[in-house]
Amino acid sequence: MNILLNKKLNRQWFLINAKNKILGRLSSTIAHYLMGKHKILYSPYIDIGDYIIIINANKIKITGNKLKNKFYFSHSGYSGGLKKISLEKLMIKNPCKVIQHSVKGMLPKNKLGTLMLNRLKIYIGSIHKHIAQKNNILNI
Repeated sequence: MNILLNKKLNRQWFLINAKNKILGRLSSTIAHYLMGKHKILYSPYIDIGDYIIIINANKIKITGNKLKNKFYFSHSGYSGGLKKISLEKLMIKNPCKVIQHSVKGMLPKNKLGTLMLNRLKIYIGSIHKHIAQKNNILNI
């Protein structure tokens, strides 16, 4: 295992167009690539995942009645500080948070999961600032 730790990891950059993609299926694929499960050297305690860029985050598909029935909760820490927002309102306000929250739930709940989530870049439109990284287009 020391050979793997001493060797420099070659992380790739993948570009995903989220237009007309179903949220859950897209999120599971993103989590798969962020964890590095597509690589031969995958091990759950080593972070060898790749970078993921998502464009057109505002054009994802949500099936069923989730737009009106699904809610996201947050609490400020003060009494009576519970806040609730529906998926429909959050898609209008910040569609990047919807994808990020979905992917975060599929990653490990530890320090490695936080590092993996930092390699996820989400953009609302089709323009992103990571052109210099020579992205590989990932078709899902």
